[in-house]
Amino acid sequence: MASETLNGLKVAILVTDGFEQVEMTEPRKALDAAGAETRLVSPKDGQVKAWNFTEWGDTFPVDMPLDGAQPEEFDAILLPGGVINPDKLQALPAAVAFVKAFFDAGKPVASICHGPWTIIEAGAARGRRLTSWPSLKTDLENAGAEWVDLPVMVDRGLVTSRKPDDIPAFNPEVIGLFAGAGGPSRQAAAE
Repeated sequence: MASETLNGLKVAILVTDGFEQVEMTEPRKALDAAGAETRLVSPKDGQVKAWNFTEWGDTFPVDMPLDGAQPEEFDAILLPGGVINPDKLQALPAAVAFVKAFFDAGKPVASICHGPWTIIEAGAARGRRLTSWPSLKTDLENAGAEWVDLPVMVDRGLVTSRKPDDIPAFNPEVIGLFAGAGGPSRQAAAE
């Protein structure tokens, strides 16, 4: 991936405690390497704690509190999974509104594993084709989505993946989708 592909693109990564560590760190590395400016946005202040497959993982500094984050300041959003993280986020009206704003503005969204729970709550799953951790299939279908069992799926500004093993397929699709974002932060960087 060329280092200038996402030059100037501002990406929000919405997480709270319990996100699957590799589902944040690996896409974030790929986005940063492609020139994006990533920010961990969280309803928690200070730090968030990751889940690492079967036990608690590392802690990461929050770059921006959710209550101070404005969707219009970002060009795209990444929603990592894990079970705990999206379950907490989907219950927070501010997190749901933040995610919904990206869909409403037609900005690209990437989600992996259980991340689509927040997409369902934001009302953005209906009529889309997507994938996720298999246990979300019924939830997504009940929300009006078509669930597919594929490593990665791209549909109308949304890229989704099932699990950590799919990250090698997920990351290039995220970069490709996000490269088409032309929000205000990229325009300002180009001037």
